[in-house]
Amino acid sequence: MARNREEEEESDSAGSSEEEEEEEAQRKTKITNDRPKKRSKTEDNVESSLARIPLELATNGTPSGVGNGKKQEPVIVLLDQASLETVKNKRGMYELLNCDDHRDLCKNKLRKDPNLFRPDILHQEMLALLDSPLNKAGLLRIYIATTKKVLIQVHPSIRIPRTYKRFAGLMVQLLHKMKIKAGNDSTTLLKVIKNPFSSHLPPGTRCFGFSCEGTLYSPIALAKSIMPVEPNTTPSEPPTCFVVGAMSTGHITIEDHPYIEKMISISSYPLSGAAAASRLMGGIEHHWGIV
Repeated sequence: MARNREEEEESDSAGSSEEEEEEEAQRKTKITNDRPKKRSKTEDNVESSLARIPLELATNGTPSGVGNGKKQEPVIVLLDQASLETVKNKRGMYELLNCDDHRDLCKNKLRKDPNLFRPDILHQEMLALLDSPLNKAGLLRIYIATTKKVLIQVHPSIRIPRTYKRFAGLMVQLLHKMKIKAGNDSTTLLKVIKNPFSSHLPPGTRCFGFSCEGTLYSPIALAKSIMPVEPNTTPSEPPTCFVVGAMSTGHITIEDHPYIEKMISISSYPLSGAAAASRLMGGIEHHWGIV
């Protein structure tokens, strides 16, 4: 009996020892699995390269058709009814008339609403257009028509001053000298040209005016319906001109521009001229693949 009892105790101790060893092995396996795996350099490089891939692969910054030897017909933009007038101050110096510095002069002497004299609107629109990728691709031509019937041609390579004060000084110089040349060569950056504006448009040009009362388009839908597939001159696809207002109040009318084919709008909300110009440029750039 005693011998049988000892054998049973030995078998029990052996069984418990095996169970403990099995539990220890399972615990070590769990710890090993819970540890983060060491990443290889190859995996890190692959993930890094994937992170740099954009969500939508962009095409080349040059639109299809550009650089293939064909003549490129640029988009034409007329900034209409810009307020550009000069006035002599008490020191005998000429300044650009504006609502901030000459409010009393506008009310008392000119007897006009000072808010009509907003040359800063033209400044903002020119910055928006000249900074656009469409202009940097050489596919934009800008003209300015003032309330005094002065027509100005803008060279696409001009760098308009960023501050309004310097811009105002440049406009005063232009209105008095009739042209502005580059300092390092003979390129004419700004010049006053003869009216009417329609005489400077290529034959067959399609003109569209911007107005909040015009037919509503999204910028991309507008570009697809009006602009050619590629910025190339073909007999069936004449160049396109857009007339954008540079005034504080009012809008473009067909009565002022009989050559306008249709009045259009690119937002359900009233936009500033700079915002409208930026949306227009963005739609054309998207349509032509300019990034």
